[in-house]
Amino acid sequence: MLEWINETSDGVTVKIRAVPRASKNEIQGFYDDALKIRLTSAPVDGKANQALIKFLSKSLNISKAQIRIEQGETSRHKTVHIGGLTKTAFMERLSL
Repeated sequence: MLEWINETSDGVTVKIRAVPRASKNEIQGFYDDALKIRLTSAPVDGKANQALIKFLSKSLNISKAQIRIEQGETSRHKTVHIGGLTKTAFMERLSL
């Protein structure tokens, strides 16, 4: 079941569970129908959100401008839109 990812007309929308203050930035797998991503940044002044965008940008080899947080700016549960990628390309680039 891929309820955590949806293809849109201009990219994909991904449900993410962010875990701040981790020992390293990494994709840890799945948690409650969301992609679990550990981030070293603390959730202060949007730093964890910035770290998430930077991590996804680097992991997917796309520009940070293609990524935006649609829901959950202040929550661990986020909905992130990634422009210009198909569901298949997203999965392949992250080796999921």
